[in-house]
Amino acid sequence: MNNLKFMRLIIGCLVLVAIVKYFFSPSSSKDTSHKTHQILQSNTFWANQHIPKLNLVHNQEDPVKKEHTDNTEVQPEKKEKIKSNQEEPEPEIPDDTHTDPLKIVHFDLKGAAPKVKYFEQIFPLLSSLGANGILLEYEDMFPYEGELSILKSSFAYSPEDIEEIKSLAKRHKLELIPLVQVFGHMEFVLKHEKYFKLREVETFPNSLNSLAQGSMDLVQDMLTQVMKKHPEAKWFHIGADEVRGLGESEDSKLWLQANSGDIGKLFLNHVTAVGRFMTKLNRGIKLILWDDMLRKVSSDTVKESGLQDIASPMIWKYIPNMDVKEIGSYIHKYEQAGFKGVWFASAFKGASGIAQKWTPINHHLKNHLQWQKVIASMPQYKSVRFHGIALTGWQRYEHHTVLCELLPVAIPSLAVCLQTLKYGSFDAKAQSEAQRFLGCQVELSKNECKGASFPGSDVYEMVQKINNKLESSVQKIMQNYHVKGSFSKYHRKHNFANPRNLAFFKNDLKKLMDEWDSFLLTFRQSMEAIFYPDTLEEWLEENVNEHIERLHGMVLDVERIIKLNGQPKGDPPKKR
Repeated sequence: MNNLKFMRLIIGCLVLVAIVKYFFSPSSSKDTSHKTHQILQSNTFWANQHIPKLNLVHNQEDPVKKEHTDNTEVQPEKKEKIKSNQEEPEPEIPDDTHTDPLKIVHFDLKGAAPKVKYFEQIFPLLSSLGANGILLEYEDMFPYEGELSILKSSFAYSPEDIEEIKSLAKRHKLELIPLVQVFGHMEFVLKHEKYFKLREVETFPNSLNSLAQGSMDLVQDMLTQVMKKHPEAKWFHIGADEVRGLGESEDSKLWLQANSGDIGKLFLNHVTAVGRFMTKLNRGIKLILWDDMLRKVSSDTVKESGLQDIASPMIWKYIPNMDVKEIGSYIHKYEQAGFKGVWFASAFKGASGIAQKWTPINHHLKNHLQWQKVIASMPQYKSVRFHGIALTGWQRYEHHTVLCELLPVAIPSLAVCLQTLKYGSFDAKAQSEAQRFLGCQVELSKNECKGASFPGSDVYEMVQKINNKLESSVQKIMQNYHVKGSFSKYHRKHNFANPRNLAFFKNDLKKLMDEWDSFLLTFRQSMEAIFYPDTLEEWLEENVNEHIERLHGMVLDVERIIKLNGQPKGDPPKKR
């Protein structure tokens, strides 16, 4: 019995020693580690099945790889890949982000672009007036990098400025929509000799030759850089209006010969390709394009292109007596083409004259009253949704034309138009609310806002004075009896005048010059608080300098000729 117990004890000890030796043996640890490594490297590891791959067309380059090598910020495409690895669905923006149509204020930055601190002042006003979005048409104000840096203005916004504008918009609940032209109105790009070869018409910088080698690379690079700065954007406007000269390049003529002369299809091929590229950059993005080029294209041709599945047309018309039935025919056509939604575009400034200085409020009010009728008619279109309206504020008719009204000058018009959209008409309630936010009395009959106190109202009032009085005050003194009779161009040319006659108007002339000089010094300071130096220089050159230089020249001539004591006329300087 005792022997049996002893044997059991020995056997138990041996088993215990074997177990301890097995678990603490180095060779056992290495084997286990090696097996684990083999499992992780196996092609059948489940995680590998969830790594997404880009479905690229043959020979197409991954758009993310086209970024500049010195760029360290994560692209939208890369962000989607990371989320896919984490087994999260790719982000998509729901169609019902806004239950009501948007009221978007358009900022045309191809001229008189405001400084960021002015946006800080007016964004709260826009929100109070009923706007819930802004459309930024960047043009040369975007901080393009790398090969595209040639495109940006000397006063282009910095990346930090863009972030500040985005932050301000978010703070005031304003949906920010970037706009980048991709076909027509590409003067700011095609004016550069580097891109002459991409013009549709060799001698004009208006439109892109979409078939030229390098055109799509250019557009994709532009869009990628802007989209990189706006990864949170729900909407993106690709322009595509007024493609002047489309079909005139040799590339286009050859294509048209092979495709039954279908210029509508030529247009659609490019904008659809651009749209598909954008949806690859950001699956959730919703695209907008101006509608004028679509008006001549058949619904069937649009359907064949597939554009209706990736974009919405923005129907634009800026005239006071807009034909509502005509707009209705466009809506019906786009509904037939399969578009799921439409946008409208009115104008609160910059659409009443190519060199307009003073905004005609009544002109734009009438335009909005007509648009209000169109908006009211939308329930009859069962399969197309009204996304919103953009109140455009054009600063130039195109890149190479003069400035239209400055933004502060058009703020009363913008307020009137926004309130009209809010209340359906510019009735007493709408007028009262507009006046409360502007701090002034709106007088439609005079197209003015008296006693204004909105941001930029000092510029508003000074431009009004320049517009109403500068030229007329100079003309008035030129009509003075003694100026007309004793100080003509002939007298000044030959230094021939009676000092007694000049004395009758000399002091008034000098006083007028001093008053305008002092006024314009203050005007410069107010303008510099809102705009960059190039805007001030251009506006003064176009609207002020001619009259002020005339005054200064007259004062100098009066002072010089008086000193001659009425001596005989001299010969004018001989031309060499």
